[in-house]
Amino acid sequence: MRKLTAIAAEADAGRKVKYFVRGTMGVSYGQFNALKARDGLLVNGALVHANFELRPGDEVTVLLADGAVKAVVPEDKPVNVVYEDEDMLILDKSAPLACQCSPKQPGGTLENRVAFHWPNMPFRPLNRLDKGTSGLMAAAKNAHAAQRLQRQLHTDRFLREYLAVVEGRFEGEGVIDAPIAKVPDATVRRAVDYERGVPAVTHYQAEVSGDRYSLVRLRLETGRTHQIRVHLAHLGHPVAGDFLYGTELGALPRRFALHSAYIRLVHPVTGEVIEAESPLPEALAALLED
Repeated sequence: MRKLTAIAAEADAGRKVKYFVRGTMGVSYGQFNALKARDGLLVNGALVHANFELRPGDEVTVLLADGAVKAVVPEDKPVNVVYEDEDMLILDKSAPLACQCSPKQPGGTLENRVAFHWPNMPFRPLNRLDKGTSGLMAAAKNAHAAQRLQRQLHTDRFLREYLAVVEGRFEGEGVIDAPIAKVPDATVRRAVDYERGVPAVTHYQAEVSGDRYSLVRLRLETGRTHQIRVHLAHLGHPVAGDFLYGTELGALPRRFALHSAYIRLVHPVTGEVIEAESPLPEALAALLED
């Protein structure tokens, strides 16, 4: 259970506590209704009703339930934690490693590892990474943080940058604005489709240009499935080792040269700007030496 506390200001005099909690404290409508049913709304340590009128200096406390924990088999394997507090995590995922369990893959995922290290915490990733993509992922540790972080997705409050080693000589910088749709009759494959696709925007900048491979930094403006992989393949420079949109590489077994290198977001409770960086893995950097 997450406990949140805030102090009413002079401007909150006479304000009903329900508006203070849902506005100033950022508690969702559903969470507010749930805490009322559980006696989770207090002012100066005493239970109050939703229409209680605040006075300056009142201490408002809400007790937010965390929800049911999914039944996941815990696996005692390492998790690289870049940042942690009581509301969120930033993890550096290895590859190949699936993010979450599924009926076809109940084990061997990051979710299984998280279940071991945080046994009573539902796994709520904010930005999911493909099995073959490594790098930074943000995850909420409670329902309140999850809904606050979800609001940041696809806004300038949540910035994601990737590094990709791509095939061929890639130069310059620019924007790929090309809609993406699922390929008919395909299981997971996507493609640029100007008639059926949904908007997808990727910003790019070449950092190293070589004849065989180049290093490109990419920033997502939208978050479509396989967006970077599809956009780079559309330009004729698929991600190195991408077995779905390019050519598989023996040097990168069951993964490809795409890495989530930088995340910047606003903390869901404190409002602090949180940043994290992860360097290009050695196996990917080695491709640029060929």
